[in-house]
Formats: sequence, C-alpha cells, structure tokens
Amino acid sequence: MTEHEINEKSLENAKKLFTSGKIEAIEVGTVKGLQEIHKALFEGTYEFAGEIRKLNIAKGNFRFANALYLGAALSAVEKMPENTFEEIISKYVEMNICHPFMEGNGRSTRIWLDLMLRKRLKKVVDWQKIDKVEYLQAMERSPINDLELRVLIQPNLTDKINDRKVIFKGIEQSYYYEGYEKT
Repeated sequence: MTEHEINEKSLENAKKLFTSGKIEAIEVGTVKGLQEIHKALFEGTYEFAGEIRKLNIAKGNFRFANALYLGAALSAVEKMPENTFEEIISKYVEMNICHPFMEGNGRSTRIWLDLMLRKRLKKVVDWQKIDKVEYLQAMERSPINDLELRVLIQPNLTDKINDRKVIFKGIEQSYYYEGYEKT
C-alpha cells in the first residue's frame, strides 16, 4: 500500500469510527483507549495497528520515549489528571512525547485529546481553525513549555461536540497536519 492509499483507508476508517458510534465505547484518557483509536484508524493498513511499539523512534532531532521505558512512561501518563483544560493539554503533550506507535501517533492522539475535552469540558477542538505550521511548531516546543499550544488551542474550542461537520473537518485537518491532502 502506498502512503496515499494508507491515508485514504485510514481517513475512511476514522469517519467510520464516528458514524458507527464505536467512538462512544472507547475509554477516555487511557492507553487502552488510545490503542483502540489507533487500531480503528489503521486496521487494514498497518499490521501493528493498535500495538505499542517495541523499537525506538525519532522525528528530526527529537527522540521519543525509549521503547525500553515506554510501558512505565505510558502508565505514568495514564495516571495524569484530566479535569481542567491545562491538565488535559499537559497529558496530551506527555502522550505525544511517548509516541507509543510506530506510525499514526498524531492522528490517533488528536482524537484521544478531543475525547478527553468532550468528556471533561463538553468541548472539542475546531481543528480546521488551527494553522498547520503554527500547530506543528507549538507541538515541537511543547515538551519544554505547553503554553504556546494552550494559547493556540483554547480559543478554538467549540461546544459543537456532536456536529458532524466540525468532527469530520477536524479529522481531515488532522490528516492534513501529517502531510495528506485529498486528491
């Protein structure tokens, strides 16, 4: 499968996750829930869909959590509180540092983030209002300080948590952040 075909299939799977109602059964804020999201998105594209990685990975000059300590790191992230916007963003940033999957972390964790925001604050991110470059730069700097990410996301929260247009445009934007554009 080409990268384009993987993204096509995965985007279709992401939309099915919501239209089928299966999203409602996913554990919010847990590693298991994130694995369920990843598996739903990438089943039929990656043989490791939903599986925690066993190898070390990096992006640019940033090395994600060492595979040797990933289990302990994921356990620590899972225990983090998620009662306020600040706590939820902090938990999201820490999960991004873990990067538990070989591929597909960003797309999976953005849905995971929205599920926490939806459950705790009755909000979701209107991702289509967040510029790709600004978002990626804020994510790159977030391990040092997540203020920039919070300032970028907070004004783009919406209470339209059941609006299909907001959800589906957000999913498409999430794929755009990863370099995928529909043809």
